Amino acid sequence: MARRSNKNNTNNNSGGGKQKTLKIIPLGGLQEIGKNITAFEYGDEIIVVDCGLAFPEDDMLGIDLVIPDVTYLVKNKEKVRGIILTHGHEDHIGAIPYVIRELDVPVFGTKLTLGLVGSKLVEHGLKDKVHLQTVTQGQRIRLGVFEVEFIRTTHSVADTVALAIRTPVGLIVHTADFKVDYTPVEGEGIDLARFGQLGSEGVRLLMCDSTNVERKGFTMSERTVGESIEQIFMRSGGRRILVATFSSNIHRMQQIANAAIKFGRKVIFCGRSMLNVVDVATGLGYLNLPEGSVVDLNDIDRYPAEKLVLIMTGSQGEPMSVLTRIATSDHRKIEIMEGDLVILSASPIPGNEKYVFKVIDDLFKKGADVIYESLADVHVSGHACQEELKIIHSLVRPQFFMPVHGEYRHLKRHANLAQSLGMPEQNIFIAENGNVLELTENSMKIAGSVVSGRLLIDGLGVGDVGSIVLRDRKLLSQDGLIVVVLTCDRENGGILSGPDVISRGFVYMRESEDFMDEAREAIRKVLVKADQEGNGGGRRSWGNTKTLIRESLRDYIFDKLKRRPVILPIIMEI
Repeated sequence: MARRSNKNNTNNNSGGGKQKTLKIIPLGGLQEIGKNITAFEYGDEIIVVDCGLAFPEDDMLGIDLVIPDVTYLVKNKEKVRGIILTHGHEDHIGAIPYVIRELDVPVFGTKLTLGLVGSKLVEHGLKDKVHLQTVTQGQRIRLGVFEVEFIRTTHSVADTVALAIRTPVGLIVHTADFKVDYTPVEGEGIDLARFGQLGSEGVRLLMCDSTNVERKGFTMSERTVGESIEQIFMRSGGRRILVATFSSNIHRMQQIANAAIKFGRKVIFCGRSMLNVVDVATGLGYLNLPEGSVVDLNDIDRYPAEKLVLIMTGSQGEPMSVLTRIATSDHRKIEIMEGDLVILSASPIPGNEKYVFKVIDDLFKKGADVIYESLADVHVSGHACQEELKIIHSLVRPQFFMPVHGEYRHLKRHANLAQSLGMPEQNIFIAENGNVLELTENSMKIAGSVVSGRLLIDGLGVGDVGSIVLRDRKLLSQDGLIVVVLTCDRENGGILSGPDVISRGFVYMRESEDFMDEAREAIRKVLVKADQEGNGGGRRSWGNTKTLIRESLRDYIFDKLKRRPVILPIIMEI
């Protein structure tokens, strides 16, 4: 695959005129899952496609969210004409409230997508400061030299679009996340005819979703989930039903609500993100809930268990989600009852498996029956499998191909799939975040890179937690902390009290008194030695003293316990 500049594709423009060049700059979403964002730059104009976040990995202790580093866009903000969103999932819109503070540009998206974005902007106090411009499937807009067409597709959230981007160097097709669903729950299916028309027009570059490229065959229609859920409800035997799913999957929630209403049950929505999406989706007409079919969680005790269906967050085992708190008896309103039927209508995102199965185990221990994907058809993916990807490639027939949205193995497998369909290897580009891909009227190459990466969100802090802070947090979590406190005479440097040794997360002090006494003695010896070597007789060099304490105590603890706690000496002068 062309992972570097390819000489066979380079045009020297022997005619002497300046060659038109489009720069494609992925700032996130490549060789990773999440934080999708790509810039398209031509001359003095830039458009940005998507602006998503990722969720923290296991080693990101205390981190809430991860967003892309958009330093390049901020440095060139006078060029940016707008941000174009393909759909309303967090990995495509979640970073908008953070990035839009730096870029005063309009945001374009379909009605539901902007409804979900608007809810986020309200939370961040930005609703009146951002210009949201609604587009429809099939519409075209012009942003400087770029013309963007929004193509109807199907995915696990309504109102998803692919993009046809017309540029001075040719047509680019960006599928965004998609699957080929011929029988969606609402609306029309994917507009394959339009993809075919674009292919006949001539496509310079295809950028295509790679998430499910490892799966053979076709992704099942969303309707199959509704049929399975109806069957489960029919066989529920009058038990209370709890369903956990993605809060953004409005079609899934609609099918669950339909089944509840059909069998005479009331629906309760649980979880802040779930309630936000339900509010937006019902207000915009994407979720149809007959009057009286939904009741408030506070009224749960007014209805018999067999007349309730609870739809909630927690399908990924998130620690603060409703289902996880129920499983650990940490929810104020809901307790698992013997015989409850719990349905996990989602598959674990890679990396979340252990959290999901821990929740399942806890639910079983409490007497619930749990149905999850491996036991019944209670979930289908929103991403295209191999045969659907082949359909898009065959319809679009691009000159160049760049797999997007996936870890390296996904991009590599998608590149191999494209090759199997006849795409020349030198026309396939497996890129990295920050790469600058230059597309001309007859060539494409990787030509340099820009600043990219990730910014960590911790509470209200954006980017103030970096690798050094994470390293310290990791050390604290592994072997704990020891604080050494000394009080010294400001004039002559004499020790007035201490050393006192305090342990946090290292040893339990009441059961380790002998060890702590020995640690204090080791510190006293190093202080005496420092005096004998010339540090006494006047004011000490406290920096040097702290270093001596830290090194001597570190060696002593490792010799005794083979542990390496963080050691923090504190010296107070009086």
